[in-house]
Amino acid sequence: MMVPAVEALAAMPFPPNAGLRPAPEPTQDQARAQIAATPDSADWWRVLGELLDRARHPDARNCLHRAVRLAPDHAAAWSALALAFTNASRHAEAIHASQRAIALEPSGPERLRSRVSTQLRTGSFDDALKLTNWLVRLDPTTSTHAWPRAQIRLHRGDYADGWEDYESRYDMREYVYRLHRGTRWSGQPLDGKVIMITVEQGFGDTLLMARYLPMLKQRGAKRVVVECQPELRRLFANLPGVDSWIERDQTPPPLYHYHSSIMSLPRCFETRIDRIPPPHPLTIPDEARAKAAALLGPRDGRLRVGFVWSGSPTFADNAIRAASLDRFLPMLDIPGLRLFSLQKGPMEGELTRLPAETPITPLGPEMSDFADTAAVIEQLDLVVMTDSSVAHLTGTLGVPVWVLLQRVPYWVFGMTGDRTPWYPSMRLHRQGADEDWGPVFDAMLRDLRALAANRVPA
Repeated sequence: MMVPAVEALAAMPFPPNAGLRPAPEPTQDQARAQIAATPDSADWWRVLGELLDRARHPDARNCLHRAVRLAPDHAAAWSALALAFTNASRHAEAIHASQRAIALEPSGPERLRSRVSTQLRTGSFDDALKLTNWLVRLDPTTSTHAWPRAQIRLHRGDYADGWEDYESRYDMREYVYRLHRGTRWSGQPLDGKVIMITVEQGFGDTLLMARYLPMLKQRGAKRVVVECQPELRRLFANLPGVDSWIERDQTPPPLYHYHSSIMSLPRCFETRIDRIPPPHPLTIPDEARAKAAALLGPRDGRLRVGFVWSGSPTFADNAIRAASLDRFLPMLDIPGLRLFSLQKGPMEGELTRLPAETPITPLGPEMSDFADTAAVIEQLDLVVMTDSSVAHLTGTLGVPVWVLLQRVPYWVFGMTGDRTPWYPSMRLHRQGADEDWGPVFDAMLRDLRALAANRVPA
C-alpha cells in the first residue's frame, strides 16, 4: 500500500466529526471479559492491547497482533501496534505498522498521532512537526494535538511558543492534575492577592520548578501557598517567599485569588532560553548534614562518587531512560574512587545480588527523604546517573552531575550538546540514533578514569 507523504497529508480535506471526543475507556478487566464473550472481536483485542501498552505490559503487542490478524484492515489496531513497537524501541516495525494504519485511513487523527509518536521517539522532529501542525489544523477542537509540538518546541529552545502548547496537557486523558475553582494565573501582577501553587508531576519536575516560587512575591503576591510532596517538604521548609505549605491532594485553603500548576510558572514568567532563572539555593537541615557526615565517614583522598541507575519503575518510560546496575559496575575497576549508591525504591534491591565484599556503600536505605539525599550529595565530588529526580536535586545543589541520556530525553536536556542552561553543574552524555547505551558508558568511564587520575589527594 502506498503511504501519502507528509505534504500530501497536509493537503487532504478535513473529515467530518474530526473533533469528537472519545468515550471513557474500559478497564483491563472489562476488556478481558468482552474478549471472553467474543474472542474474535478485533476491537476488543485492540482495546486490551492499548491498555496493556500504557502499562508497558509485555503482552500488549501479542494482543495487538491478534487484532490485526483478525482484521487486517483495522486501521486503529495497526496504529496501536505502531505505538506499542515505539514504546519497545522497535522503530522499524513501528514505522511499518504506522504506514499500514495511515494507508488504511490517511486523514484519521489517531493514525497520524501514532506516526508522530514514532517520529518523536526517533528524533525525527521535522517530520513530526509537519504532521503535528496538520493535526492541529485537521482537528482544531482537540487541544491535545498540540502536545507533541510542545515537546519539539521546548527541545529546540523555542520557549515562547512551546509554553503555550505545553498548556494542552490539561486536556490529556492520561495527565493527572487536580482541578481547582477560581482563576488560573497567567502571569499578570498579583497586587496583594493570594496565590496557590500545585504540583502535578514527579519529584524532579517539582525540584526543577522550585526556582520560580520565590519570584511570586516579586509579582506582588501577598501570600503564597504551595502544595508539596511530603518527601520534599523538609528540604523546602525554608524556601523564601512561601508563606505556607499543604500536602499534595490536601484540601486547599478556603481563600485564594489565583492558582497555578508549578509546571506553568515558566510560561507565567515568560521564560526564554537565554533568560532561565538559576536554581534557588536550598536549605539543608543540620541534622541531615550530621547524618550524612556519619554515613560517608572521613575523607581519605579518594573521589567520592554517587550513582543512580534507575528512576521510578512506575514511570511509563522508565525502561527507556534507565540502565542496568551492571552498566555501572566497571566503575569498581577505576582506582581512586569511593562509590556510593544513591538508588532508592525497588531497584536498590539489585545491590543484594552482588558479592558481600563489593566496595559500594548502599545509602538508599539510610535516606528517608530528599533532605537526607541532598545532605549526602553536597558532600560528594560527583554524581553519575541516568535521568531521574536525583539529577534535578544534584543540579539544584550545584554539585557536579553527569547524566546519561536516552536518544530523545526530557525537553530540559534538549537534543544536542553536553550542557543544559537549566543546571550549570550538569554534564550530559547522550545516546546516538541507535539508542545504544554502550558508547554512552564507554565515554563516561573514560572521562571518569581521567578525572580520578587527575585527582589531587585531599
